[in-house]
Amino acid sequence: MKNILVVSVIGQDKPGLVEQLAAVIAQQQGNWLESSFSRLAGQFAGIVKVAVNGDGAALLAALQGLPGLDVRGVLDAEQADASDISSQSVALSLVGHDRIGIVKDVSTILARFGVNVEKLETWLDSAPMSGETMFHAQALLSAPVSVDLGHVRRDLEALADDLIVEWTD
Repeated sequence: MKNILVVSVIGQDKPGLVEQLAAVIAQQQGNWLESSFSRLAGQFAGIVKVAVNGDGAALLAALQGLPGLDVRGVLDAEQADASDISSQSVALSLVGHDRIGIVKDVSTILARFGVNVEKLETWLDSAPMSGETMFHAQALLSAPVSVDLGHVRRDLEALADDLIVEWTD
């Protein structure tokens, strides 16, 4: 019987890390299903979903043996991955002046409406004319179909006069 092992990894970035992970997973007869990786501040971080035979303990132990990586795993995440037919997928785009607590404030509003963050990317850049630091966020969300996205937008826009909130496709 196939089970699902979700593995998170973090460590100092260097060439060949994904290859090392893939080699160990293949050697242990795991099937790499999905992944997401990123490099931030010189650190490599990612998550991999792997189909495994049995409990995946041997695979997890082998991955944890890779030098310089902090590796953790959760078995049977597939059950928690079941889609809720009463939810809607929406994409959110935010732009506004950067300030301390902006992610906390946005996530508090989303949680209040029962909206789940499935994917989130944030970054800073300079405004074209003024050079002020601007906060950007792109998020993939899962919201209950009963939620009025107009109310969510209203509450998000109330966080700051300059916050631009867009639902995108």
